[in-house]
Amino acid sequence: MIAAAALFAVVASSASARQFTVTNNCAFTVWPAMFTDPNVSDAIPDHATGWEAAAGSTESFEVPDNWTAGRIWGRTGCDFSAAQDQTSCTTGGCNGGLECDKASGTGVPPVTVAEWTLIPDGEDNYDVSLVDGFNIPLTVTTTVDCPEASCPKDLNPGCPDELKLAGADGKTAGCRTACSANLDGDASNSPNCCSGDFDTPDKCPADGVEYYDYFKGGCPNAYAYAYDESSGTALWTCSGASAADYTVTFCP
Repeated sequence: MIAAAALFAVVASSASARQFTVTNNCAFTVWPAMFTDPNVSDAIPDHATGWEAAAGSTESFEVPDNWTAGRIWGRTGCDFSAAQDQTSCTTGGCNGGLECDKASGTGVPPVTVAEWTLIPDGEDNYDVSLVDGFNIPLTVTTTVDCPEASCPKDLNPGCPDELKLAGADGKTAGCRTACSANLDGDASNSPNCCSGDFDTPDKCPADGVEYYDYFKGGCPNAYAYAYDESSGTALWTCSGASAADYTVTFCP
């Protein structure tokens, strides 16, 4: 009877999980990272918060079906031999080094981010966000008939000069937003950051954000700034009852 109960628990646990697949189609190594905001949810995936993904590799794992405030992104140009912190990578580095710290290990801009809030008795919410800038192309697809969230275009080659982040080879490794580049000089009270006097949608319209058109024009199905929901092509939903599994693809 004990063995049967244990087996039932395993089956039940598996049934309430979603499968996530992370594929690196880039021609170079990417170091995927994963973070769950501990202030929002204790439904945390039982998987490493960071790993190395060689070109062409795929990693699959399960996350809770009520995973909330979760994000996945790709880090580039990493070397963990000298430091285990945000400086270990050219883009997307996090506190903790290879495995991001579970309390504070979000990626350092500029970085392309995929985000989820899974609601099994409602609607999943997911997106690809450029609010923290761009480093590599990324798409999110589902195993059911739900929309693709995406930034499939490489925004680095055309990145405006004042937003460019150069890598060790001198080439553009990432494209910062006007907020992270601090173009207006005060990130705490900024129309580019939607902060301070500009912290509501009506006070922070898209046309007041510098270079909004560059990011949204290049990747129309991604968040281009904090209040981009009004575009209708930033936040995507999928019925929680469909129990969709998700695939993140770098360099699709």
